[in-house]
Order: sequence, then structure tokens, then C-alpha cells
Amino acid sequence: MEDCYYWATLHISMELGTRSLLYLYRYFGSGKAVFEADPVEFRNIPLLSPQVVEKIIASRDSLIPEKTAQELISNNIKVTVLGDPAYPKLLAEIPDPPVVLYSRGRLPGHEMPLIAIVGARRATPYGRVMAKKLAEDLTNLGWGVVSGMARGIDTAAHEGAIAGNGYTLAVFGCGVDVCYPRENQKLYEKIAEKGCLLSEFPPGTQPQPKNFPIRNRIISGCSLGTLVVEAGERSGALITANFALEQGRDVFAVPGSVTSIRSRGTNNLIKQGAKLVESAEDVIAEYPYLSFSSPVSKECPVKRAKLPPEEAAVYKYLNLEPAHIDQLAELTGMPVSMIGSILTMLELKGLAKRLNGDYYISADLSRR
Repeated sequence: MEDCYYWATLHISMELGTRSLLYLYRYFGSGKAVFEADPVEFRNIPLLSPQVVEKIIASRDSLIPEKTAQELISNNIKVTVLGDPAYPKLLAEIPDPPVVLYSRGRLPGHEMPLIAIVGARRATPYGRVMAKKLAEDLTNLGWGVVSGMARGIDTAAHEGAIAGNGYTLAVFGCGVDVCYPRENQKLYEKIAEKGCLLSEFPPGTQPQPKNFPIRNRIISGCSLGTLVVEAGERSGALITANFALEQGRDVFAVPGSVTSIRSRGTNNLIKQGAKLVESAEDVIAEYPYLSFSSPVSKECPVKRAKLPPEEAAVYKYLNLEPAHIDQLAELTGMPVSMIGSILTMLELKGLAKRLNGDYYISADLSRR
């Protein structure tokens, strides 16, 4: 039987924490050896608590690794252990890597550069559009996108990677067999098919607030850099950025409006030295040793067509910052009723998007 299932059994059945597993791994190197070791050996393991030692000695003889293996395989869950050739190379370099990883889908190849894209759950339309655009362009350039599948920026980043027909890795704060949030079920299935769902938490683990800061170190740990698209002053995305700094990785941030509370965290990161990012090119410029091609243009044909003068006059004022219909009327000098009709035509052409409260933005991701 593969050694990874001995480690999975210790993790799942004994509920051993990350540090305890890491102490055991560094001492024994083999999960099977933990099951076969003389009880005296455990007391020689540096930093392993007496409580954990007694727990292992008292419980290991009753554990059945073969049963664990059967359950994991039947649920289509792969186990990868630290030291395995498939284990993410950069993640293995952080100070506290998880010994056991559970996954569905395809782990990233070592040749693929990964970038983490994270941000606010309560993201603005601007933030979601930027996250999706950056993820799509970066995957077009051969990057893989790592995020946490949370609402808002994370979801937009995964969707952008999939739209670019690229690779995306979703790191969970629960078991890989638990879709969270539930409304992301279709996204969950797409990632499992085209990328990878990954967790250090045993299957069946439900999402708990304490788990998400823990998993953030894996998001940054798998990646060359972490790009924060939108974040408040106390956003969990900033925890990921701090982990990236501690791990010696790059931190990037997308600037936002100085009046938006969703951009205070990102703007502060830029003040503190994070690289300001407006496009995928700003990210890849930091890695001249990697080879890239230009992003593939996916401009919709209707956008190339010449708009009627009235529509063009309104369209030029649309970008990723929401504009109210009254503001557009004032800027163009047209009646509100006429602006409303024009905006409807622009929506039908896929050039405008209506938000709550009669606000509008451009649906063209390239416009800022």
C-alpha cells in the first residue's frame, strides 16, 4: 500500500495537527514507520508534545490504513505527501508546509508559474471585472491562477482563468469534498475538471472561520506572487499578502478609488511597497527569466463596428467606475429618457452593464 495512506490515516483518524504531523514526518520520513516504531522512539521526537505521543501509542494499533485508502479512492480524492514528486514545489519551501494534501483534479506541474489572485468577498463591479480580466490575461500568457473560491474576487479570478482556457487551483478552508460557498457548485465542478481543488483539511471538514487564515498560507505558498485586487483595511486577503511576504514571495496590488472602503487595503499595500498593477504585463515584468507571448485579443466584433453618434457619445463615458444615468445625461447634454434608451441599446450590444440604482459600467474589460 502507498505510504501516503498511512499519513492520511494518522491525519484523519487521530486528528493530528499540521505541526505534529510535520514533527513526525521530519523524524520518521515514512508514515508506515510511524505505525511500526517502538513507543520509546516517539519520546525522542523534538517538540512533539507528550499528549500527542500518548495518543499515537494508544491509538495506532486500532487504525486501518487500508480502509482509509479505500474510502479516499472511492470518493475520488487523491492524497499527496510532502516529498512526493507531485507535491507543489514552492509550497514545500515554506516554513510550515502541510504534510498531507487532499485534491480533486490535476495538481499543477512544476514548470507552470502560479500567481495568487485574492481580494474582498464583497467586491465592487470594478474589482470583479479587474480580477477576471487579469486572471484571463495571465492564463493566456501561460500562468496558472491560485485563489480560495470565496465569493467576490476569488470567484472572479477562477472564472477568468477558466474563460482564458487556463489552469486554476482552488485552495479550500474545508474538505475538498465540501463545496463552499454552495452557490459555486458549477464553478467547483469546472475547476475539478480543468484545474485542481486542494485542501490540507481532511475530507468532510466543514468550513469554519479559523480554517481560512490557515489555508491562506497555502494560497501564497504555492505561488510566485500574490496579487490583491480589492481589499478593505482588515480583509483576509491582507493575511495572504502578509504570508507571501513572510515566505519571500512578491506582493502586487491593483489600485482603487481613494473614496472606496474596498480599496483601502490595496492602496495601503502600494504605499508600503507592493507593485502597482494595471495589467498582466505589470506582473510578468517582474519575472524576465520566464518566456511569455502577448495576450490573445478576444475583442467582440460588435465593438469594432462604428456606433451611431448618440450611442458613441454615451459609450465614451462608460468605464469600470459606475456612472449614474443622471450623470451621463449631464455629461452628454441629452435628456435622461434618451440616455435610458441608448443604454438599453448598448446593453443589447454587450457594451454596457446595468447595476443597481441606475448605475452603469462598460462591459468591455479592456476599458479603464
